[in-house]
Amino acid sequence: MSNHYRNLMSQVDKLHRHNRQGSYKTRARYYEAMQRFCRFLAEVYRLERLANIAPKHIYAYVAYLQEQGKSTSTIKTDLSAIRFFHDLIPSARYELPGNGDLCLQRRTFGGVDRTWSAGEFERMLGIALERGREDYVSIFYLGRFAGLRIHECFRIDTATAAKAVKEKAITIKGKGGLVRAVPLNDLLVQRLQQDLKRTPRGHKLYVSDDQETHEAIKALQAFIWLNRSTVQDEGSTRPMTFHGLRHTYAAEKYRGFIDAGVTPFGARKAVSKLLGHGRDDVTNIYLASLKEGKENG
Repeated sequence: MSNHYRNLMSQVDKLHRHNRQGSYKTRARYYEAMQRFCRFLAEVYRLERLANIAPKHIYAYVAYLQEQGKSTSTIKTDLSAIRFFHDLIPSARYELPGNGDLCLQRRTFGGVDRTWSAGEFERMLGIALERGREDYVSIFYLGRFAGLRIHECFRIDTATAAKAVKEKAITIKGKGGLVRAVPLNDLLVQRLQQDLKRTPRGHKLYVSDDQETHEAIKALQAFIWLNRSTVQDEGSTRPMTFHGLRHTYAAEKYRGFIDAGVTPFGARKAVSKLLGHGRDDVTNIYLASLKEGKENG
């Protein structure tokens, strides 16, 4: 437990002790939500004062919760807790964004296009390069051109990478323990070779020695959200999270299978295998940007 987290929670505890609003159950639920939020603030931003909570922290936290697969209702409840405690702070510096500003959309059947455009992807890579984050560049490539989940990227160690370079395919264990082999293009092979050179044997490629894996994941999610407004296409209303790169990969692969003469059903099955799941309805969610993804095949 970090000093930053303890410091933030001492401030939350003070507010909590003097609060009598709401039922006991609601107060308990809100307190638990603030514990999680404070842990995020401490690990990603090293924040020390609740009064300094800013819109950027809320955007980044929502992105983190979405990447964790939390439902819209759960996220909204957590946001209610944060706003409730924020209203109790006598010297809060910023006004927090409303739900309408946070792109909170339900994960409906094939209903939300989450893909990144080519321009958005290139601009995000540019910012990562400007900041000297070669590791982020590699991770963005793995999401875009291999369809890896964010936690799958951060689990890659030197043994996994070396095997992937040799076989030009990366073997990944995904959700539910499902193992899949994803082919790698030459660019990804080169990136892994480069990353192997700077990573000590037996270590994870994208997690530094002074970090926990979940801290590294949160930091990348915050990076995306903090730079989203700069890189996103003008007028775009698409949610822009790391998971969107997986959607982009799925849509591109689906189009490739269709162009090769595969039936829509066969294309969905092939994409499903690459993504590491077997549910056709979930595959359709990834193909929300394509009319073909809604065909019955």
